[in-house]
Amino acid sequence: MPILELKHVSRHFGGLLALEDVNMIVEVGKVVGLIGPNGAGKTTMINNISGLDHPTNGEILFQGQAIHKQTPHKITQIGITRTYQNIRLFGDMTAHDNLLIGQHARGRATLLESLFFLPRYLEEERTLRQRATELLAQFGLEHVTNTLAGTLSYGDQRRLEMARALAANPKLILLDEPTAGMNPTETHELGEQILRLRAMGITILVIEHDMSLIHQVCDEVYVLNFGCMIAQGTPTEIRANPLVIEAYLGVDEDSRSPRLHT
Repeated sequence: MPILELKHVSRHFGGLLALEDVNMIVEVGKVVGLIGPNGAGKTTMINNISGLDHPTNGEILFQGQAIHKQTPHKITQIGITRTYQNIRLFGDMTAHDNLLIGQHARGRATLLESLFFLPRYLEEERTLRQRATELLAQFGLEHVTNTLAGTLSYGDQRRLEMARALAANPKLILLDEPTAGMNPTETHELGEQILRLRAMGITILVIEHDMSLIHQVCDEVYVLNFGCMIAQGTPTEIRANPLVIEAYLGVDEDSRSPRLHT
């Protein structure tokens, strides 16, 4: 059963075709990879799904509901959260407080209840703080609870950003190059965390260049090149696909053999 569908999605910036007639289906409870060379349109697609940008043409459906004209906060409220290629934590706030902010869409107390510290607000605040503490433990970050996010190691910042995406209790998480800058051990550990999220019933769409992570976690992989979807299949099928090999390596017109771009 699809949780996310892209139907003939195009995004044009003047004469630049960032996405062109893209179709994609993400099934409930799956980890789906989105790969492609730099500039292929991957982050543009994530931005269109999350509401930071909007398609020029086509539809984006979440649980059958059109979302391609919605604002980011509305999309968060209905169950989609994301991480970013460049980490966007609140660096001058603690790890714990970053997770409290990540739960803003779950708050139901009114302004009046908050101003006068009425019982519903106090109970909600207690629940949100407990949830933040649980998330820190889930991602192995208990030791940095009261540490400013901007002073954390790169790996801990990546994990904290994933925890913050989970804080909003999403049905679908979009991960934009979550292992960028990580070593192989950290990458494998993050992959294990992604698999644990899938076991919790959360659907994940992950943009990634590290093929070891793609093979570790993905049920299905889509491949973008110059804004067009050129292939889909299992990680093993994608790895052997001639169109994918050509997109990543290029092909010598004389020998028709793969070669690296220079």
